[in-house]
Amino acid sequence: MLAITLVSPDPAALATAVAAVRAAVVVTVETPLGEGAVDLAANLPLADAHAAVKAAIGDAPVDFAVQSAEGRRKRLLIADMDSTIIGCECLDELADFAGVKAQVSEITERAMRGELLFEGALRERVGMLSGLSTDALQACYDDRVKLNPGAATLVRTMAAHGARCALVSGGFTFFTSRVAQAAGFHVNRANTLIEDGGKLTGQVGDPILGKEAKLAALQEETAGLGLTPADALAVGDGANDLAMIEAAGLGVAYRAKPIVAAQAHAKVDHADLTALLYFQGYKASEFVS
Repeated sequence: MLAITLVSPDPAALATAVAAVRAAVVVTVETPLGEGAVDLAANLPLADAHAAVKAAIGDAPVDFAVQSAEGRRKRLLIADMDSTIIGCECLDELADFAGVKAQVSEITERAMRGELLFEGALRERVGMLSGLSTDALQACYDDRVKLNPGAATLVRTMAAHGARCALVSGGFTFFTSRVAQAAGFHVNRANTLIEDGGKLTGQVGDPILGKEAKLAALQEETAGLGLTPADALAVGDGANDLAMIEAAGLGVAYRAKPIVAAQAHAKVDHADLTALLYFQGYKASEFVS
């Protein structure tokens, strides 16, 4: 049995999409999950259902997930931070304090599209911050870093229902430690900026946490819980998130680069991060905010 979940901030678009999916697929049960979210049960091959739902929805502002109904409520959430849990790229914003945002942002964009190796791109960007006062870190966090809509609800709801929540970032521990606390994550992993005498040295600690380290974090976290990657939900937006997204039982591309959106199990382009709860079958009445 499959669960087909449709989520949209546009009620009219959602209603139209539900009707279109019903016309394309034999639906056995329809279950409202909350305002803007519906579950449809169907019994057919996964690939066939996914293709039919994608075609039925077309370009409508509706996000969807098609998956086995069994085991879809995950016991581990592993999430990227920049442009996923928060609405900015911390390194780009920090570069603004150093007067080099344009140069750094261009490299960030290419790295997230998979055009540059992450580790080299990170070292190059951090090198441009050499001499920046460490006071800029807190100023950047206070002025620029905000949780994306639905982020805290996603994390706190999964945690309240027994899931472990891990924030894994190619960014920096200064920011992940604070974002993890604000959103309710149990643990965070990231890179370390090296500082000396109240200034950044332009160096980052080894080993660098990139694509493979994010996959390793998924494997280590699930193994530590006596689980497998199939029990995890991974979400991210950039190329360095792709390995963990592909390995997870449910891998979601959030406002993602094309290379990620094309290979994720599901993508969220329209709704907020609570869509990931609906994809797992949570009802709005179960949300913890």
